[in-house]
Amino acid sequence: MATPPNNGLAKAKWLKKVQWDENGLVPVIAQEAGSNDVLMFAWMNREALARTVELGEAVYWSRSRKKLWHKGEESGHVQKVLEIRLDCDEDVVLLKIEQAGGIACHTGRHSCFFQKFEGDALEGDWQVAEPVLKDPATIYPEPAKTAPKAVAKTTKTKPT
Repeated sequence: MATPPNNGLAKAKWLKKVQWDENGLVPVIAQEAGSNDVLMFAWMNREALARTVELGEAVYWSRSRKKLWHKGEESGHVQKVLEIRLDCDEDVVLLKIEQAGGIACHTGRHSCFFQKFEGDALEGDWQVAEPVLKDPATIYPEPAKTAPKAVAKTTKTKPT
């Protein structure tokens, strides 16, 4: 894990109240303040949550890269944090945010929850419910690993 901040915030009383998992992480939901849309789900460690409070912008822990991830540092789509809430079990954090640029997802969409289940239990499938607002190749210096797959889904045409 990343080194805790030197200012002692990682030991702050309010951080101790959070029920961190066995890896020192807590799940985080980012919700748009104006619309109440759920934009994304991510993880934070103590340092990420402390830095989020310090900066007033969302900082997450990337489990794949094993480092802090300041949302929007590459894309410019930062998340200004207006409010932070802790759930009743103290094991999930909710961020009420303002999403810069209107894009939270690395696929170039407003929300990471762009696939909607339609149909019944036997024949149903996931359908794309939100358009790509901006091509991920133009957002990031290096294309996101999953972006081409997600973009390709939206460009398929249904047989007539």
